Amino acid sequence: MASQTQGTEQPENPCIRHCCLDDNDICLGCFRTLADILAWHSATLEQKQQILNECQNRKSAKQK
Repeated sequence: MASQTQGTEQPENPCIRHCCLDDNDICLGCFRTLADILAWHSATLEQKQQILNECQNRKSAKQK
């Protein structure tokens, strides 16, 4: 569920509490990089959406 911040819907944090980084510092739970994880809290709406898009791409590539 997305939270409301100043009338703008913010994406929900993708963390699923299955944190384990691979050799490339990518979380095996949410597919964010370590840099993405650290930046999430201060990221803009657009940056968060970009992070989520990249996570989905990484997840899809891993499942192939």
